[in-house]
Amino acid sequence: MKKGLAAIIWRSLVQIGSKPIYWVGIFALPLFTFLLITSLMEAGLPEKVPAGIVDRDGTPLSRQMTQNLGGMQLVDLVDNPNSFTEARHRMQEGKIFGFFMIPENYQADLLSGKSPEITFYTNMTYFVPGSLLFKTFKATAVYAKAGVAVRILDDVGAASAPTSLLQPINIATRPIGNPWLNYGVYLSNSFVPAVLQLMVMLMTCYALGEEIKYKTSRRLLQMAGGSPYVAVFGKLLPQTVIWTVIALFMEVWLFKFNHYPMHGSWGWITLSQVLFVLASQGFALFFFSIVPNLRLSLSICALLGILSFSLAAFSFPYESMYPAMGIFSWILPTRYNFLIYIDQALNGRHIAYSGMWFAAYVIFIILPVFTVWNLKKEFAKPVYTP
Repeated sequence: MKKGLAAIIWRSLVQIGSKPIYWVGIFALPLFTFLLITSLMEAGLPEKVPAGIVDRDGTPLSRQMTQNLGGMQLVDLVDNPNSFTEARHRMQEGKIFGFFMIPENYQADLLSGKSPEITFYTNMTYFVPGSLLFKTFKATAVYAKAGVAVRILDDVGAASAPTSLLQPINIATRPIGNPWLNYGVYLSNSFVPAVLQLMVMLMTCYALGEEIKYKTSRRLLQMAGGSPYVAVFGKLLPQTVIWTVIALFMEVWLFKFNHYPMHGSWGWITLSQVLFVLASQGFALFFFSIVPNLRLSLSICALLGILSFSLAAFSFPYESMYPAMGIFSWILPTRYNFLIYIDQALNGRHIAYSGMWFAAYVIFIILPVFTVWNLKKEFAKPVYTP
């Protein structure tokens, strides 16, 4: 039996090349997910979300509102239900994502000075299309009432006053970093690294857990001369190299092929990706050293990896979280990857502003140094608990 670091590295390479689970977990799933997410976000912003309109007024004003709503870029009026109940059933069936409801006597009540209510419903189970419909429906309702107000003011001879009365303050909107309002610039650059983190953590735990499961950890420890640090380093080094190559491919795929904005330094972004891989491995190794059980460690990493999509403040802002939940966003490596991306790629800020996020990477990397020693006993006397 050959001993030493080189022998352990070669043994790990043979395992990666001979077992289909490594091919699927390291190559197939991450690359497929990268392509899937970026292709879904290729258009930048979802357009023509299926919606319905319930017109119970049937007047020229309501027909004009229907025409205006149908001309909106984000809405596709594919249905015209006759009642609220019918529209609700269509939305529950998934045929539409929301519907706009104009009440009876809407035009008469509005022209007589009353305040008729326009109601609209969106299916927020599908957050993105539901939010887009809500925004469009609300704008349509506000503009319709404003149009009537302009007409009334014009009739009473206040033709020059409508603009100042209806909008006394002019708002100039200048989106910074993402002036195209491209959803892909935000979502792809957060979800793709989160997928990478999830797979790195799972495969790290599996690589170490299989040694205990198949009772080959004793041989691995002997090859390392009894040092769990040498055993773990040699076991994970080939994966580290492969994951680093995949992370660099991810960087090129996002910024070169998909043309996402890069206003900062390629060097710092590249360093961030390399440290991100090491931090994700260190994070998983830390948990496996504390809980050296294949099933439990995989469950912990899977749970944390999936929660990264929400707890890392991708789909919900950190500032709006409950403090007890928001604190968990700071213990996930993918959050620091995203913060560095915002600072360097989107805003092009000086590296000094991102220094603390790079320091967080280092903490994740050195964290398992204090716990790997616990694996010596587990490797020497492997006991697999299914």
